Amino acid sequence: MNVLLIGSGGREHAIAIALAKSPILGKLFVAPGNPGMAALGEPVVLDVADHAAVASFCHLMNIDLVVIGPEAPLVAGLVDDLASAGVKAFGPSKLAARLEGSKGFTKDFCRRFDIPTAAYARFSDASAAEAHAREKGAPIVVKADGLASGKGVVVAMSLAEAEAAIDMIFAGGFGAAGKEVVVEEFLPGEEASFFALCDGRRAMALASAQDHKRVGEGETGPNTGGMGAYSPTPIMDAVVSDKVMREIVAPTLAGMAEMGAPFKGVLFVGLMIDAKGPKLIEFNVRFGDPETQAILPRLEEDLLALMLDCVEERLPQRAARLSPLTALSVVLAAKGYPAAPEKGSEIRGLERAASMPFVSITHAGTRRAGEKILADGGRVLNVTALGADVAEARARAYAAVEAIDWPEGFYRRDIGWRALKRA
Repeated sequence: MNVLLIGSGGREHAIAIALAKSPILGKLFVAPGNPGMAALGEPVVLDVADHAAVASFCHLMNIDLVVIGPEAPLVAGLVDDLASAGVKAFGPSKLAARLEGSKGFTKDFCRRFDIPTAAYARFSDASAAEAHAREKGAPIVVKADGLASGKGVVVAMSLAEAEAAIDMIFAGGFGAAGKEVVVEEFLPGEEASFFALCDGRRAMALASAQDHKRVGEGETGPNTGGMGAYSPTPIMDAVVSDKVMREIVAPTLAGMAEMGAPFKGVLFVGLMIDAKGPKLIEFNVRFGDPETQAILPRLEEDLLALMLDCVEERLPQRAARLSPLTALSVVLAAKGYPAAPEKGSEIRGLERAASMPFVSITHAGTRRAGEKILADGGRVLNVTALGADVAEARARAYAAVEAIDWPEGFYRRDIGWRALKRA
C-alpha cells in the first residue's frame, strides 16, 4: 500500500515510525513532513487546504490510504472530499469532526446522549458569559468554542481571571475559535487521556496516557500543547477503562451514527477522574500530541492494518495488543514558548541521544540547514523512552535529554510525577 501522511509534528513523526514497520506498506509520502521524517518517507509539498490538489496527488501517485494527523484538515472536511474523489482516508468526516471542532456541539451532544461531563452554558457575548461566571463562582473553566491548537482553555481560579479570559477570547485572542465560548464547572480530580480506534460502529480500546499541559514544573504557568506524556497511566486501570468504553465511547459512536455522522478514526477522550469515576472534559478526533509519542512505541501490532480496518468498517472487537512496558516522552521546547518561541538555534547531539537503548527521538518543530538541525517552532523535539515502569522510562528519557546539546531549549523535569507519587 502507498500511504500519504499529512502533518509535520512529533505526532506525525511517531505515526510515520509505526507505519514504517508495517509489512503491507509500499511507499510512504509525508506532506510536508520534517527533517526527522525524511528518512522514513518522501517529503512532498502540498497545499492541504486545497482538497482537489491532494486528491490529484493521490491519483497520480497511486495512494491507497491518506492518514491525516492534525485536526484542522479533518474539521475542514478533507476526508469527505477525498472520499468523493475515490480516495480512502483515515479520520472522521466533517460532521463527525465537530466533536473537536466545536466544544459547544460536544457539550450539547453529551447532554443529548447522557455522557458524563461537566455542567456548562454557551455564550456568544461577553457580558452574558461574565454574568454566568459570577453566578457560578470560581474556580470555573472558560473555553473558546473552536480550534485553538490546544490552547483555547483557561482554568480560572478567580472571577477576575475568568472575566479576563472571557474578554480576551471575545477580543480575538484565539481568532475565529472565540466567536462563542463555553463556560463550565470546574471538575476536581486527575486528568487522563484515553484513545480508541473506531470504524463507525465498533471501537477498539487502544491505550491510556497522561499529558502535562502546563509549561512549568508542578503544573504552573500557561497551558501549552503538551510538555510531555507517559503511557499507560496508573489511574486508568481496567475498571476505569471499561467504564470509559461503556459510558463514553460506546454512546458516542451510537449517538454519532444516529445523527447520520458515524465516527471513523481515532477518538481521543480527555477525562477528569475522581472517586465518582471518569467524566469527559473534551473530545479530540485525532491522535494526541505528545500522547502519541508515548502510545505508539507500545503498540505490538500493525498500525496501518488497523487504520485500514477502521476505514473499511471491519475493526476487530478486542483491545489493541500493547507492550507491558511503560513509555515516557519529554518535550524539548524553544525558550519563550508558548508566547514567543525563539527560532533558528542549532541543536546538536541528536544522533548520540537516539543511539541510547530504548530511546527514540521525534521531531516536532525543526528544519534542516545543510548538515545542521535548527529549532523552527515552539515544541521542537520529543525524547521518548521505554522502561519496566515509569521510573525506569523516566530515567532513560532524561538521560537522553541530557545528551542533547541545545542551550536555547528548555524542558520540564517532572514528567510522570503523578505516577511516581502514586507508586
